[in-house]
Amino acid sequence: MSDLPNCPECNSEYTYEDRALYVCPECAHEWSMDAVGEESEQAEIICDANGHPLQNGDTVTVIKNLKVKGSSSDIKVGTKVKNIRLVSGDHNIDCKIPGIGSMGLKSEFVKKIG
Repeated sequence: MSDLPNCPECNSEYTYEDRALYVCPECAHEWSMDAVGEESEQAEIICDANGHPLQNGDTVTVIKNLKVKGSSSDIKVGTKVKNIRLVSGDHNIDCKIPGIGSMGLKSEFVKKIG
């Protein structure tokens, strides 16, 4: 088993070394070997609307009515969302919302339960 890090872009496990770089053969992303240590130190902490840090598997509730793009339905205030998954990007929460399905939410529109 290889001790090389997964690709930070696509999370591929097939990375390889090329001089002072790591290279991903699946998405062609290249990053320096020094950047691996820096990324783990600067891990982004995602917080809810009240500033409480969120973790994978948390349960949150929606604090604002949210319109769903491409649909006539919307997500009502108080909708409970279980087992969230944190991701990087503009919509930093991946989840399944009852009655709607899989979608991304912004952490600024949710509140951690418990």
